[in-house]
Amino acid sequence: MTPALGDIGKRLLLGRKLRSTQLGETLLPKRIALPVFASDALSSVAYAPDEIFLTLSLAGLTALTISWKVAIGVALVMLVVVASYRQNVHAYPSGGGDYEVANVNLGPTAGLTVASALLVDYVLTVAVSISSAAQYAASAIPSLEGHQATAAVVAVLFLTTMNLRGVRESGAAFAVPTYVFMVTILGMVAFGFGRLLFGNLPEAETAAFDIAPESPFVQGAGGLAMAFLVLRAFSSGCAALTGVEAISNGVPAFRKPKSKNAATTLLLLGCISIMMMMSVVWLANVMKVRFAEDPATQLTQNGVPLGPGYHQDPVIGQLAKGIFDHFSPGFYLVAAATGVILVLAANTAFNGFPVLGSILARDGYLPRQLHTRGDRLAFSNGILILAAFAIFLIVAFDAEVTRLIQLYIVGVFVSFTISQTGMVRHWTRLLKTETDSARRRQMHRSRTINTIGLTMTGVVLVIVLLTKFTHGAYIAIIAMAVLFLMMKGIRRHYTAVSKQMAVEGDEQLMLPSRVHSIVLVSKLHKPTLRALAFAKAARPYMLEAVTVDVDRDESEALQAEWDRRGIPVPLKRLASPYREITRPILQYVRDIRRSSPRDVVMVYIPEYVVGHWWEHILHNQSALRLKGRLLFTPGVMVTSVPYQLLSSQAAEERQDRKERVAGQVRRGARKASGDR
Repeated sequence: MTPALGDIGKRLLLGRKLRSTQLGETLLPKRIALPVFASDALSSVAYAPDEIFLTLSLAGLTALTISWKVAIGVALVMLVVVASYRQNVHAYPSGGGDYEVANVNLGPTAGLTVASALLVDYVLTVAVSISSAAQYAASAIPSLEGHQATAAVVAVLFLTTMNLRGVRESGAAFAVPTYVFMVTILGMVAFGFGRLLFGNLPEAETAAFDIAPESPFVQGAGGLAMAFLVLRAFSSGCAALTGVEAISNGVPAFRKPKSKNAATTLLLLGCISIMMMMSVVWLANVMKVRFAEDPATQLTQNGVPLGPGYHQDPVIGQLAKGIFDHFSPGFYLVAAATGVILVLAANTAFNGFPVLGSILARDGYLPRQLHTRGDRLAFSNGILILAAFAIFLIVAFDAEVTRLIQLYIVGVFVSFTISQTGMVRHWTRLLKTETDSARRRQMHRSRTINTIGLTMTGVVLVIVLLTKFTHGAYIAIIAMAVLFLMMKGIRRHYTAVSKQMAVEGDEQLMLPSRVHSIVLVSKLHKPTLRALAFAKAARPYMLEAVTVDVDRDESEALQAEWDRRGIPVPLKRLASPYREITRPILQYVRDIRRSSPRDVVMVYIPEYVVGHWWEHILHNQSALRLKGRLLFTPGVMVTSVPYQLLSSQAAEERQDRKERVAGQVRRGARKASGDR
């Protein structure tokens, strides 16, 4: 594919490039920011109730009756976290979020801990959301059964493409499906409550089934075992809180007043999520929904397991089938909206991960390429890295939500807890210097909210670690530790390079005593003559041409041609008994350096400039190897002398014609009309 065709394909896929001055045009109003940043938390309605029911089902049917109490606990934590993060967005509106809060108030180590936790959690958000969407799609489309991982990978690639087009464009595209999901779920809930009020709400299709308890609970669930199970269900249900922190990282993407708009969006997110989750769990209890981790063996009818042929629908799917038992389009609308929102939920991570990666790159903890915006003013490199890691997890875990969910939420509660600790210290520090009584009252109120948030999230973090560590959470913790150490290493590298490059004291530009120029020669042709001319124009102290004596007959012919033409530059032939090219030249250059350490050796390498990708295979291979080795030799400078082949000139002319197409006809028409 030629470069011109590549540019055309890129434009069709991603859209036209945006100027840096157009960054303000990409900022989001609240109506777009809500679906962009809140879709993750809103979508948790699709799997958080499932995880609560699934965990409690291990103790049998009677344990499901306390699911609403577990849901209340999760809702209470969400209220506290939302209130706490409203303080964060007002205090730190620059977009660093939890990382900035921890870094400023607790130090770089705490900040890096938060950053590593969030980066891992963003990857898991994409993997869990997309995998859950694939499971919903398989329940509605039987042909997808067994191909969920493939469908999930395709969905990740779709999201990646949309986000590479820019935050505003992806947000506008995803806003409608997100609002459709909210209206659909709330409409289903309202219709269900209406049917309950009129006494004609049916039971779920699984209400007739019994749930066989797992072996530890066969004799009944009591004492510590039951308490531990409830805590585990609570920690799984806390997956509903993921995505709350994304708004604090995305404050710069909001329109002004940024902090106020972000805080309002947070409040809307919390209220809508809690309302939806509590309604789903309550209706599931009323309709006697049965949901088990292993339905083939746990779900029984008249004491007989249902067997591997039974397909278990998610909780929302079972509710929709019962509530809309006489209106099948309602069920399909709920299933479709839920599947779509689970795909779009990953969009929250596609907005949070690249921004956080950019901030870390700016601070020297990640490669600096992550701080660069792409053609559409999105952090393209961060988007691509996130997609690659998410696809790896989806394939590795075969898009199984139950396995992936065990790795989930550990990172987000690590960041919650450290961030709230930082905010408490932030308000305490400001209170030491603040004298205005009204402002001090406001600070005391904010510190109290963040203290409650710290206590609550700290307790949940301990519960999550205790209940999920052996079920897979240790993998997420290991990933965080590896990422933490890697970022520390990158920062040390950048710091060491900065010290090496720094100008010390009155250090001046030191000129070498002499320049010894070498022109590498393979044969006598136009590229060689051009390299000789360039080298002579630089007026070095010494200039010589060097060739490697690989084939004696060819070297003799070259020497004869050199002498016949009377080229006023001596040609030195290097012996190579083993027919090597790179090593004799390197050895010769190092010998010159040893004999005159203050001299600079300038090596001129003639290179072909080609117009087709396949021509690179046929040319310049020896030059590339030599250049790579010479660059590591102290005191040696390498200059490539390009020689354009006809194919490269033709390619450049084609490119010029492509670039002149836009507006050329219009300008020509205007000129013609002016002539008339």
